[in-house]
Amino acid sequence: MKPKHPQGSFVVMSELVLPNDTNTLGNLMGGKLMHWMDIAAAIAAQKHCNCPVVTASVDNVSFANPIKLGNLLTVEAKLTRSFNTSMEVFIQVWGEDLSAQYRYLSNEAYLTFVALDPNGRPRKVPELVPETETEIKMFDGALRRRQLRLIMGGKMKLEDADELRALFVK
Repeated sequence: MKPKHPQGSFVVMSELVLPNDTNTLGNLMGGKLMHWMDIAAAIAAQKHCNCPVVTASVDNVSFANPIKLGNLLTVEAKLTRSFNTSMEVFIQVWGEDLSAQYRYLSNEAYLTFVALDPNGRPRKVPELVPETETEIKMFDGALRRRQLRLIMGGKMKLEDADELRALFVK
């Protein structure tokens, strides 16, 4: 399998926030936002592995600024690392008040996807080779985030999480 670069998985998806997408305060509903984030991240993962994927986890969703009715929402998704059958995708969500010409960061999150073979079983994915300084930093951090997810999910013991423990134990 030929290695791939993060830029090859980059996805930009935009939506206009309409009345049906908002709560009584005129803000985009969190569930609707997570729906759009999941779609953009799944597309990024599928671009990397060229097969169907399923969402395995969503973590570190931070809601920094609300997106208002009538604003443009832009979701940017890109792989940070691939493992054996799974891939971590980083999402940034931008809001934009087009009339005021003001763009702001609304949300960030990490989503993990598993690639599936034609029988619905996990399949191997291509290696991800980071190129830029930022991509290398995200790539390195992905192993620690993965270990934390596995510990939290009861699939790994803390003593086995070498990369994560190295942050706290000298």
